[in-house]
Amino acid sequence: MNKKDLPLNLLLLAAFISFLFSVFLWFFVDKDSGLFVGIWVPSILSLAAALRRS
Repeated sequence: MNKKDLPLNLLLLAAFISFLFSVFLWFFVDKDSGLFVGIWVPSILSLAAALRRS
């Protein structure tokens, strides 16, 4: 693993954790909260793509 790949891997991990957390919220807490957290996933992945381009 390259030192330059570390931020990308951390952002991918954050997106995956956000996805799991949104599924947990959807089924066990509140559907609206699950949708709100689920919106974070594409935002985090977009940030990762933008950082990878630069």
